[in-house]
Amino acid sequence: MTNDTPKELNPDQEIGRLIDEVMSSSLTDEQYRKKMQRRKEVQDKRIAEAVPEKGLIIVNTGNGKGKTTAALGMVLRSLGHGYKVAIVQFIKGSWEPSEKRVFSYWEDQIEFHAMGEGFTWETQDRDRDLDKASAAWEKSLEYIRNPDFHLVLLDEINIALKMAYLPVEDVLAGLAEKPANKHVILTGRGAPAALIERADLVTEMTLVKHPFRDQGVKAQPGIEY
Repeated sequence: MTNDTPKELNPDQEIGRLIDEVMSSSLTDEQYRKKMQRRKEVQDKRIAEAVPEKGLIIVNTGNGKGKTTAALGMVLRSLGHGYKVAIVQFIKGSWEPSEKRVFSYWEDQIEFHAMGEGFTWETQDRDRDLDKASAAWEKSLEYIRNPDFHLVLLDEINIALKMAYLPVEDVLAGLAEKPANKHVILTGRGAPAALIERADLVTEMTLVKHPFRDQGVKAQPGIEY
């Protein structure tokens, strides 16, 4: 009798195979039930063997919209669990972001520092941008090292790295100082390869369509800020 689970398949491959098979309209109800039962067995085994908890280095990068938005979703989850959170914005700062006003309702749990002065094409002063990025990184290190903060969001730091406002080696060394259970999120397009290699979770947002690029629609409240 043929073994339904080839030994060479790892759990991800097996789950992928099972998903492909259950999409077939030729399966009987009993065959479908057995495939899904096997998928549950594989998934339950993976969960049982997983590490219970680990502080993660999370990178949201890519040209698509949603890098900071996704990170703020994690911020909200952490606040909902009662954890302390710190946010340091590296490039944005000339705006008074609506997120900052919303997070003021959790002022006993959150620290928010918008330390940039706007986008680089607006500031037009490289030396000042360097100074601002350095100051933002020093502030970030305070929170990275502080065990009281469960989550630290370094918003648009990847752009500071891409523009060589910060040495990637310094950022990697700083991340190595974080307590074992602390999560750090780094957002912005152009994340360097060394940071991606070091991270535990990397998501690349892919730009398919954008209202400004494709239709000339300006940034709107509630969508971009």
